[in-house]
Amino acid sequence: MTEPVPAPRPPEVPPSSDAGPISQVSFLGSEPVALGAAHHRMAARAAEVGIRRIHVLAWRDLDDIEAGGSEVHASMVARHWAAAGLWVSMRTSYAQGRPTQVWRDGYLVTRKAGRYLVFPRSVASALARRSGPRDALVEIWNGMPFFSPLWDLGPRIVLVHHQHADMWRLALPPTLAKVGDTIERVVAPPLYRRSRVVTLSPSSRDELVDGMGLRADHVTVVPPGVADHFTPGPGRSPTPLVLGVGRLVPVKRFDLLVDAMAAVRARRPDVRLVLVGDGHEREAIEERIRRLGAQDWVELLGRVDDRTLVELYRRAWLVASTSLREGWGMTITEAAACGTPAVASRIAGHTDALTDGVTGLLADPGEELIGALSRLIDDDATRLAMGEAARRRAESLRWDATAEAIFGVLADEAARRRR
Repeated sequence: MTEPVPAPRPPEVPPSSDAGPISQVSFLGSEPVALGAAHHRMAARAAEVGIRRIHVLAWRDLDDIEAGGSEVHASMVARHWAAAGLWVSMRTSYAQGRPTQVWRDGYLVTRKAGRYLVFPRSVASALARRSGPRDALVEIWNGMPFFSPLWDLGPRIVLVHHQHADMWRLALPPTLAKVGDTIERVVAPPLYRRSRVVTLSPSSRDELVDGMGLRADHVTVVPPGVADHFTPGPGRSPTPLVLGVGRLVPVKRFDLLVDAMAAVRARRPDVRLVLVGDGHEREAIEERIRRLGAQDWVELLGRVDDRTLVELYRRAWLVASTSLREGWGMTITEAAACGTPAVASRIAGHTDALTDGVTGLLADPGEELIGALSRLIDDDATRLAMGEAARRRAESLRWDATAEAIFGVLADEAARRRR
């Protein structure tokens, strides 16, 4: 029996001195959190180790036009912590056209400064306690760190989804890319050697240890959850429909997916491709579609709401990801919860989100990717079996369990420091 959580209410702790008018919002139309055993266990553990207020540092907020899996992950964890009775405040960069502060699903978000200044300004705010008192700190290291080991002496953990590596050169000019890569690989890791780190998958942990030199015994793997509204349902497309979901940015490599689908369509002319998401690569992808003469079978929908996304997962024959870097690949397990298998690039993260040959297929770009797409489109029995296996696997991924496991790492760190 679950106990419903009341609607978000003004915080019991006074807002920070950074506050302007606070707006109330909800999480992308998601269902309310229902209190369960995980929330009660978190509340009890929090009282045991003396954690009431948690401050989170993140690069971007969920309302940012470039928000992706990292922002969804942070928001879901924060809302479950808030449901357990914890005071959670999150500091991020500004979100375009949005108010400075919002009260979302029980936790407070302060959005100030741009893409680069968010790092020094967030640190300055934390040092000055302008975000209010805190019992613990969570740093989300998304490429560029906040260097929390240098200035925070209290209980603290770090969330790292994956190493950025060659993402730097795809996202930044050469000089800035070299700076970012050097900070990530050379400068920051020694400072974080004693920090407790949480990542999403065993393969991502291996990258953090081998590529960044973090200590294996200090890195804990906690898989992300899948929201309850991702469920199987009617409406599968009568003709082959492949779905790609993600930001339209270079690291997602949607150009490779479009090219591969053009090769598949050459022998299967009824296949269609739908891409969900937006980003600065949209014009380049549209130009590629025009050059291929694919306007009649490739559709770019932009950002969609949760209800539409669920319908698309249910209609698709398979979901495809050609991403270069992922900590997990949350779209793969969202689709899986809807009974839809995946074809994904063979990279860290994907190798854990997808069980190759069971819940979908891993493939390198080129002929192997074309072959994997063709196989799942043409082989009805295999596709249906993989979709069912994917659905069963996704049932084990719950956000309350994710939030509890991450809080457990933070609580252990608080207990260690008290000892």
